[in-house]
Amino acid sequence: MQLWIGRLEAVNRAVGSTVRWLALAMVLLQFAVVVLRYVFGISFIFLNEGVLYMHAALFMAGAGYTLLVDAHVRVDIFYSRRSKRGKALVDTFGALIFLLPSMLVLLWFTWPSVRNAWAVLEGPISVGGIPASFLLKSLTPAFCSLLILQGLACLLRDLLRLGGKQESA
Repeated sequence: MQLWIGRLEAVNRAVGSTVRWLALAMVLLQFAVVVLRYVFGISFIFLNEGVLYMHAALFMAGAGYTLLVDAHVRVDIFYSRRSKRGKALVDTFGALIFLLPSMLVLLWFTWPSVRNAWAVLEGPISVGGIPASFLLKSLTPAFCSLLILQGLACLLRDLLRLGGKQESA
């Protein structure tokens, strides 16, 4: 089972290592937008949309990595006082009742919109913007898929804990 956990986590580790650079690119592009606007009096819609696309990609594609490194938001009032087994039980319940079903529902209901956007290669959000809304919409199924993969990896790891199996670090 450790082999499968490692393989599932490798996907989000690779994606996280890649998309983290979008934070730097986004800051640099936003700086360029501000300098162009307030120093030179020039504004380009596609640059503003570039910041939007990078922001969306960073958060949507990075969500699985965030779950991998256990840095997601959690109500920690009771969870922090639980044993490892208790935490594994709470996490198993959360994955099976909340995470996996909600991601499957989101994937199911957004897929027609993404498919239609690709069918017509949906254009820019604004006139003069980036002519690739279909790519932006594709982040939703990517988000769902990456969280499902990481949710399964976490679920398998928690099942090992609940079964009393030793984990290799």
